[in-house]
Amino acid sequence: MTEPDATDSRILALLAENARLPVATLAARLGLARTTVQARIERMERAGVIAGYGVRLAETVRRSQIRATVLIHLTPAAQASVLAQLRKMPEVIRCHTTSGRFDLACELRTASTLDLDTTLDRIGAIDGVQALESLIHLSTRIDRAG
Repeated sequence: MTEPDATDSRILALLAENARLPVATLAARLGLARTTVQARIERMERAGVIAGYGVRLAETVRRSQIRATVLIHLTPAAQASVLAQLRKMPEVIRCHTTSGRFDLACELRTASTLDLDTTLDRIGAIDGVQALESLIHLSTRIDRAG
């Protein structure tokens, strides 16, 4: 599949707002036939444009969790093994490679500061982690991704 066209982009925008919208509702909002919208969604799923659907937690639930970003500096050639260990930790929500002083930026979510401290200790103990710096998220001011 090539890049999504304008109609695909409109479908994706509506699904990003609410992935549970029925196809009939999407079709009505877009002024298209339901079968057209269904076929386009299925094509984008097969092509990997739509990689999956998820749950967006309510702000009240997110506020009860401790969220943090941990910046990790690695020893050379340790990235693959460190990522393998991070994948095993349910507290690690996502992890990005970065440029600059740190090699990885990982988002963590824990139930308490004690759990966060324990998770940071576990990350720091991984072979290949040279240094880390953590940033606790205090409040969300802009959230386009949910």
